[in-house]
Amino acid sequence: MKSRNEMIEAVRAEMPERRWTHTVGVMETAVVLAERFGADPVKAERAAILHDVAKYWPTSRMETIIREEGLPADLLQYDKELWHAPVGAFVAERDYGVTDPEVLDAIRYHTSGREGMTLMDKIVCLADYMEPGRDFPAVNKIREIAEYSVENALIAGFDSTIAYLLEQGRRVYPLTVMARNDLILFVRESGR
Repeated sequence: MKSRNEMIEAVRAEMPERRWTHTVGVMETAVVLAERFGADPVKAERAAILHDVAKYWPTSRMETIIREEGLPADLLQYDKELWHAPVGAFVAERDYGVTDPEVLDAIRYHTSGREGMTLMDKIVCLADYMEPGRDFPAVNKIREIAEYSVENALIAGFDSTIAYLLEQGRRVYPLTVMARNDLILFVRESGR
């Protein structure tokens, strides 16, 4: 596996400076959230470094990987903004030597979520929503909730995304709806 510094330099070269600033914000936020909620901060930072590695790749390049590497083909029927997450997990393993399934899944599901999200999945997804550079109507509410509940903050994040997609008349990826519903059940059953 590449070292932390090697990953940082290689990922930074894959994106414009503005997106790198976002990635640094996600890295810092993921570490804070991991420490707050009892996850491994090193793994959280590693997943955050790599979470957007394929974000600025041409869609044709991502589509080729989705088709040729057996990634979920239904992605191709939804917003291209979703594609970079599973492609990024593939690239993290192939090009960066990441083999930890917890890190790879956190990269893979950071845009869509999934049912049965692990704590690491939740932390990286939430860090992506609320890093300091994010500015959208619900972000301050998400940050406030994240002081005490990763699950409730993530529900607020998914609610914001789903509402935005509905307002735009766009399709909602089913995994995101399933992730939201699963988190609501988790919160209800755990009393969190």
